[in-house]
Amino acid sequence: MGNSPMMAGLPPPLWPIFMPTPPTSISDALVELREVFFGYGEREVLSGISLRVPRGKITAIMGASGGGKTTVLRLIGGQQRAQRGAVLFDGKDIGAMDTAALYRARRRMGMLFQYGALFTDLSVFDNVAFPLREHTDLPEALVRDIVLMKLHAVGLRGARDLMPAQISGGMARRVALARSIVLDPELVMYDEPFAGLDPISLGTAAELIRRLNDAMGLTTILVSHDLEATFALADQVVILGPGRVAAQGTPEEVRASADPLVHQFVNALPTGPVPFHYAGPAIEEDFGPVQGRAA
Repeated sequence: MGNSPMMAGLPPPLWPIFMPTPPTSISDALVELREVFFGYGEREVLSGISLRVPRGKITAIMGASGGGKTTVLRLIGGQQRAQRGAVLFDGKDIGAMDTAALYRARRRMGMLFQYGALFTDLSVFDNVAFPLREHTDLPEALVRDIVLMKLHAVGLRGARDLMPAQISGGMARRVALARSIVLDPELVMYDEPFAGLDPISLGTAAELIRRLNDAMGLTTILVSHDLEATFALADQVVILGPGRVAAQGTPEEVRASADPLVHQFVNALPTGPVPFHYAGPAIEEDFGPVQGRAA
């Protein structure tokens, strides 16, 4: 993707403002889940899943709705704690960290939430500046320069004074991307970055994710349902099934998987292991005996 015509129209890459934190682990995986179990109440979402996110690569996590993709992001960010197993970030178990250690780990992560999640009462500039003002003691003049550089990297330096209500959905997603990289994190997580975007905005977002990952030496985790864009962008794809990892490998390896769930997902088939109906009571319990069916 590095020599595509669209790439030629994007701003030049910018070097990190902050010195990256030296890795504490010699593992080639920045993030690793080991036999992780997690559920909400009686509903088990993850049933002993294990996966690895290699450093410097883009890993896509895909699968049917409700399969635990966003839950994995929450476990990595520490919003949720694994009920069993370990979630490792640079060799350290997120679930075993106290509050101070968790905040230090989060300082090395960036997050682009679904639909951007911009602060509606803050300008584009102040949205991007927020993490710098919250987590650093940098003088305002340096905050200004960093924010403008990050906005320039996503093509929106000229939109600095606009409010979120004054920009398009695609622009809002790029502002959120600038905010997610403003602290020069090692890991950036994207939750459905392509949802609701027109083809031009989607292509621009995909190019930016690839370019920023490579120019800044990031590790990227991408949750998406967009098969075409995600398979073209990712170095590694993980398909989650009901509580398990159904496939993990390069896009080509995943497309060739013989797993029935993976086959259904990558070919967008309406029938297969992923059911249409959410599990519930038998139809007779809700409506009584069905006419023509033996009691």
